[in-house]
Amino acid sequence: MKKVFSIIAVALVATMVACGPSAEEKAKAEEAAKATADSIAKALEASLNTAVEAAAATTDSAAAATTEAAPAAEPAKEEAHH
Repeated sequence: MKKVFSIIAVALVATMVACGPSAEEKAKAEEAAKATADSIAKALEASLNTAVEAAAATTDSAAAATTEAAPAAEPAKEEAHH
């Protein structure tokens, strides 16, 4: 009985090894992987562009606030000297 199970097990293993993916299935898997990689690259690029734009907007608003605050502070200093 053990020999029968051993033969069946060997036959199943041989069948599984022989039934690997076909060339067509491999090509489809490669195309899917490439499409996924392209999608991830586009998403990362969009995210990076958004982050750069947000950083530029923050820098611009900080510079504008500094420019607006500076003239207001100067007249106050001049009045204190008089």
